[in-house]
Amino acid sequence: MQIRRATKEDALGIVKVHVESWKETYEGIISQKYLDSLKIEDRKPLWEKSLAETADISPVFVAVNPAGEIVGFASFGKERTGKFNADGELYAIYILRKYQRGKLGSKLIQAGIEELLEQNYTSLLVWVLEQNGSRMFYESLQPIKAGEEIVKIAGQEYVELAYVWNDLKSLKQIVLEKLN
Repeated sequence: MQIRRATKEDALGIVKVHVESWKETYEGIISQKYLDSLKIEDRKPLWEKSLAETADISPVFVAVNPAGEIVGFASFGKERTGKFNADGELYAIYILRKYQRGKLGSKLIQAGIEELLEQNYTSLLVWVLEQNGSRMFYESLQPIKAGEEIVKIAGQEYVELAYVWNDLKSLKQIVLEKLN
């Protein structure tokens, strides 16, 4: 698997992973009607714009299989809430189910950490739905549970957890240990 920085030409591949991963990850958690309503064509313009306009300050990394298909991605940037004394944020990380458990998540996070450190970030926040089984991945990286909020998705309320790593360099070491 190759991990590389995304380009604007990767928008369609990223959207396919984004939509499919939502359907896989949140099946049985979020209403099936809402999941069925997610469409590639609705999200593609958002990703095209993001990759064209903010790629330098909000990097996106993709995992590409040997056939050249994007099978996962992670996006990073400036922390958006100002609530948790973190300056960086992992906005999203999604990997198609059949490619999970192969250290792609760690590899994508490693790429993002490297970029954030180059941009002089010192800490990282991520939000994850409490019911998302993948939150164990984040917990394996030893974050601090910094807070929680109620979010509405498709008219339903869910608890979203805020995890923070106060030292990006320490997180880098934890990720590297997982990869070895």
